[in-house]
Amino acid sequence: MVHKMINRVVTLAVTGASGSPYFINLLKNLLFSNVKVNLLLSSAAKIVIKTELNIALPDNDEDLKSFFLNYFSSDLKQVDSLNSLLNVYGKEEWTAPVASGSSSAHAMVVCPCSMGTLSAIAQGASNNLIERAADVILKEQRQLILLTREMPFSAIHLENMLKLSRMGVTIMPASPGFYHQPESIDDLVSFVVARILDHLHIEHNLGMRWGIK
Repeated sequence: MVHKMINRVVTLAVTGASGSPYFINLLKNLLFSNVKVNLLLSSAAKIVIKTELNIALPDNDEDLKSFFLNYFSSDLKQVDSLNSLLNVYGKEEWTAPVASGSSSAHAMVVCPCSMGTLSAIAQGASNNLIERAADVILKEQRQLILLTREMPFSAIHLENMLKLSRMGVTIMPASPGFYHQPESIDDLVSFVVARILDHLHIEHNLGMRWGIK
């Protein structure tokens, strides 16, 4: 058997904004693409995931990793070793590689990104590992994508987005298109996840592209 090399490392952070299906879909597709994922979940994210998906996530990081490995195992048969692809770190695990520029990921996605996390990143706060990981990505001038989820946006939200956009951050509101004639919620979720994967330069087969049949 030919083993595929792990060619990218992505930090995936999940905050307390609505949009848990986007996170689950993105994590699955990253692992399916043989991308090594550093997963960071806030306490609020776990509450939202329970509310939106009726999934009660364990508190312990090792148990959390085992949960996701089991959750995706039946769908990810092409991945040689799920265990080596996924790392889960707690919100105050300051020894995690994502906390240092010497070993940070190629890219980071906050999916979904709450306005509180957006504000903290824009101000350079590092009060938890998600904020610190984003700060590291910025200072190392690597790729940061924020899947913002709020409606409507206040002037404060928009000013923070503009500030980060001028620094090279990709601001990607969770706004699915409809030209592909979606037939399910999953189709809408996959549309947004496909755009994230496009910006990460990761190949996928999630839906049609405009003008291509």
